[in-house]
Amino acid sequence: MRKLVILGSGTAGTIAANKLRRLLPRDEWDIAIVEQQGTHYYQPAFLFIPFGKYRAEKSKKPASKYIPAGVTRVSASVEKVDPEAKTVSLSEGTTLEYDYLVIATGTTPRPDQTPGMEDDWHGTVHSFYTYDDAVALRDKLADFEGGRLVIHITEMPIKCPVAPLEFAFLVDDYLTKRGLRDKTDITFVTPLPGAFTKPVAAASLGGMLEKRGIVLESDFMVESIDNNKHAVVSYDEREVPFDLLVTIPLNMGADFVGESGLGDELNFVTVDKQTLVHDTYDTIFAIGDAANIPTSKAGAVAHYEMDLFPENFVKHIAGKEMTEKFDGHATCFIESGAGKGMLIDFNYETQPLTGSFPFAFMGPLPLLKESRFNHMGKVGFEWAYWNLLLKGRPIPMSPHLSMSGKVVPSDD
Repeated sequence: MRKLVILGSGTAGTIAANKLRRLLPRDEWDIAIVEQQGTHYYQPAFLFIPFGKYRAEKSKKPASKYIPAGVTRVSASVEKVDPEAKTVSLSEGTTLEYDYLVIATGTTPRPDQTPGMEDDWHGTVHSFYTYDDAVALRDKLADFEGGRLVIHITEMPIKCPVAPLEFAFLVDDYLTKRGLRDKTDITFVTPLPGAFTKPVAAASLGGMLEKRGIVLESDFMVESIDNNKHAVVSYDEREVPFDLLVTIPLNMGADFVGESGLGDELNFVTVDKQTLVHDTYDTIFAIGDAANIPTSKAGAVAHYEMDLFPENFVKHIAGKEMTEKFDGHATCFIESGAGKGMLIDFNYETQPLTGSFPFAFMGPLPLLKESRFNHMGKVGFEWAYWNLLLKGRPIPMSPHLSMSGKVVPSDD
């Protein structure tokens, strides 16, 4: 009996368990999934919880509910992988053997990596990238009466790279409705040269910040958080003062990845960006946010990957070429406030462009343009997430980027 071990029961790991269990014969393959936490969170909700737009408890469900029959659940954290011996050491002192390993342990915000960031955590320094952080920020914003509000990105890559911008747009709307916007200075601090990583999108999104009176502080490489001055301090000695700091800490992969010699300096697993197989060990794959591929760390990426990966995996274990090449496709809704949203669609080679999605002329979703349809698409995806995506059921969208409807800028 051959053994497949999946590490992590987040979005990518859960989809993998469902799809691979259907594809791999039960009399030939044992499948085990290691759950590092027993709760599955709908993470897009974390953006809305701070503004009271989403009931926090609704965002979490038992992870076991979405793991299929025929997959053994192991509740433990991973200590180390020995890729030569093909074993996984767990926190409870047990060891799992594998023939093939799928790493889906995601990414985690690490405020401990920036001096001073943790010292006043949930005081004047907040975030919204975990359940607890989103709830704490909800309570903080409810008591906020104005002042200097700073939204800060420590470094890329981060989970859902548009989320900090979404927060900026939503907090502008939230404070306006509370009559506090004129009493609040909002600054968006980023290590990037602009509001976003890609030129067309950066120009559009930067214009939206300017329109809302949000100051953009770019090329800002944070050195520390000075809790005495209440300021974010850069390596070039710039300081941005705050009364409330909403920060996105450095994002890192799981510690065991680095300790096992399987990742880069941020503990993201080093893989081929098209097949997701490890660059040294062809019995190891990394999917979702755990991989170091150069695209967004987002649920949509996990979705598109998992439309291709299972069939590739079956070919690989049969000694055949993996012909389904992942192109880095990502589709991200961007909540912009006042019941509107934007949409971007891109991949490794093609930046977010204007136009319509998914069809030319017909749309119905405009790209890089505010629309109520885009807001409805973001809010409405929750049902599909719980009932289709996690269970590995088909969602009628191509995993490959389509240029239909996109407007390619001229070279002039």
